[in-house]
Amino acid sequence: MNSRNIRRKYAQNYLIDPAILFEMATVIAPKENDTFIEIGPGHGALTNQINKKNINIICIDIDSDNIDLMNNKFKGPANFKFINQDILNFELPSIDSKLRIVGNLPYNISTQIMIKFIDDFEKIEDMHFLVQKEVAEKINGKVSTKNWGKLALKISAFFETEALFDVPPEAFDIKPKVNSSFIRLIPRKNLNYDISIKDNLFKIIDLAFSSKRKNIKNNLKSLNISWDSFGLDPTLRSENLPVEDFIKLAKECDI
Repeated sequence: MNSRNIRRKYAQNYLIDPAILFEMATVIAPKENDTFIEIGPGHGALTNQINKKNINIICIDIDSDNIDLMNNKFKGPANFKFINQDILNFELPSIDSKLRIVGNLPYNISTQIMIKFIDDFEKIEDMHFLVQKEVAEKINGKVSTKNWGKLALKISAFFETEALFDVPPEAFDIKPKVNSSFIRLIPRKNLNYDISIKDNLFKIIDLAFSSKRKNIKNNLKSLNISWDSFGLDPTLRSENLPVEDFIKLAKECDI
């Protein structure tokens, strides 16, 4: 398989615009003793921006050629570790400090990657990702808008999200057919729930959006919910309910 086919297989579009890379590094703001997990470093354009003394960088790439290149290219000043693995099968390490996760995510699995890290949100300080702009808009959806759906709800239950800036196709060596956005996700603090509600919450969200034309009561009729006791308006559609209402349901309704 030639290099072009490999890059197509792994959805590799490498960021090359120095001004964009500098801006990404500025908002990431690496600091002494940080431990970064970089997803899909490619040829190390973003890696180079966070390569500072007294910083740990663990680079994960499914492409073994990229790992070999990175291993030869980066000898410091950061402390490096290079791992040839599919990020969807990678388990975050447990360390004394919290992890910072960065990456120009493969667009075909970007949402899977972010959903995966929900399980580890308590290990994470923050996440900065370059994703398709449409995905960024869905992640940052607000109540009663077209982007307030399953993805926005699942992520916002555990992370604060923010779209930082857009990146045009011209910033890449192989131009994607869509615009991109650089986003930040920060784990929510002082929650009155933990990861144990996730499976129940996700099932309720999926059910709630099973038919967009129906109200929340009809979509969740199989749960036999006593709506008066919840203090929720059952005539509302799912996109009109805040994440707090779904969390309340997940804590009380066992599926």
